[in-house]
Amino acid sequence: MRTILGLIARNKGFITFMLCMVMFRSAIADWNVVPTGSMQPTIRIGDRIMVDKAAYDIRLPFTHIALLHRADPQRGDIVVLDSDAAGERLVKRVIGVPGDRIALLDDQLFINGQPANYRPIAVQGIRDDRENPARYAIESVGPLHHAVRLLAAQGSSRDFGPVIVPAGKYLLLGDDRDNSADSRYYGFFPREEITGRATRVAVSLDPANHYLPRDGRWGAKLQ
Repeated sequence: MRTILGLIARNKGFITFMLCMVMFRSAIADWNVVPTGSMQPTIRIGDRIMVDKAAYDIRLPFTHIALLHRADPQRGDIVVLDSDAAGERLVKRVIGVPGDRIALLDDQLFINGQPANYRPIAVQGIRDDRENPARYAIESVGPLHHAVRLLAAQGSSRDFGPVIVPAGKYLLLGDDRDNSADSRYYGFFPREEITGRATRVAVSLDPANHYLPRDGRWGAKLQ
């Protein structure tokens, strides 16, 4: 016991620093590795994303208990959540907030009856395109716009809705629309499961190229 107490006493500065770092990552900001492509092309496999855990709530460290409510997720936000339905942590985009009427028809999004517009763009470096060629576009609904990936093969799209988002819940989709397990599979996600907002790419390593750094993605802001 004396040995342990002595070790703690000699390293109390380091121990305090590590404890503060763990609490900071739990309640204020964190970074997450993205292992799947459900948010391509916005977030690529191998990206390490920064997560603002205080964007919506200040929580008791190591819990989901909210001490201070700051804001609610907005349409277009990229959020991180601990999903009971999925049994894992997810990164998805908020498409529908409480009260919204959402539908997907032949890969076209409708929000409260307003159809999204699509402007084709060119995207390079997505490994999944080798086996499943896709088309890319900027999806715009009102002032919101972001890139989406849509499979090019006929019959690949899936219609969904219309549905109305209930109070206290959110409809989340992946930007890789035809390759994402999201609200179309798990239903609406409760507000309390959303733990933070993804803000930018911290580090990006390419698993298809010996995990070498990707040019132009380090520090890139997520939109």
